[in-house]
Amino acid sequence: MGRESFWKTDPTDELRVGDGFVLADRPTDARIGFDGGKSDGAKALAEGAAILNDLQERLYAAGIAGDRRRVLLVLQAMDTAGKGGIVSHVVGAVNPAGVHYKAFKKPTEEELAHDFLWRVEREEPAAGQIGVFDRSHYEDVLIGRVRKLAPDDEIERRYGAIVDYEKKLAFAGTTIVKVMLHISRDEQKARLAERLDRPEKHWKYNPGDVDERLLWDHYQEAYQVAFDRTSTDYAPWYVVPADRKWYARLAVQHLLVQALEGLDLGWPEADFDVDVEKARLAAS
Repeated sequence: MGRESFWKTDPTDELRVGDGFVLADRPTDARIGFDGGKSDGAKALAEGAAILNDLQERLYAAGIAGDRRRVLLVLQAMDTAGKGGIVSHVVGAVNPAGVHYKAFKKPTEEELAHDFLWRVEREEPAAGQIGVFDRSHYEDVLIGRVRKLAPDDEIERRYGAIVDYEKKLAFAGTTIVKVMLHISRDEQKARLAERLDRPEKHWKYNPGDVDERLLWDHYQEAYQVAFDRTSTDYAPWYVVPADRKWYARLAVQHLLVQALEGLDLGWPEADFDVDVEKARLAAS
């Protein structure tokens, strides 16, 4: 049974944020479009990894040959939703030479001295690369909004600035895939408890995560506003159920494969005479 046979329907449209989207109504434990369990998901992920790796190599080769296109994966989520697993199990399956990864942390003093997009613009993927933003410019309208880290009028300005910025990226040849990993509050609690129960996971635990949990509803509202204001045709949002880690990884892989397939990538043509080079090599 091949990878595609597990997908009973293409999940893309159902995962995509469209008109009338309500985050509170979206399931966190669904297997949208997938007709199988965890073991089936592992098989499908492995087969998809080979497909993704081939497409990424084609993109990288095209970039070397002068093609300006690139792909940007934006990952946003509440803590423990599985962003790291996506990076390891999905993006980690391709050649790292063609990947530009950036995890955005609390802004430094230098970053705070500039506009909020300044640090993001410095980390854009180059032509031929898959870029990955582990958190992103959306932190500035999520935690920025919930924690009131900027005046209300500045938060409002940022939505428009984000739309303009992503439009510029798209028109310059960037295919943007924005993913929110949608985890339930109960599942997050279980994952945090596991981190406390296992010494080898203590390094992953941050006491501040509990403080953020107390603001759960506020964050859900902030995400809803961000979706309403910034999901566009050229930079759509996708909300992926994340209570099942294996499904979330598979769904994000599917979205990346689909984005790359949409570029219709062939192999660059040789800029030299192949037959002549074969003869020269044989004679050398």
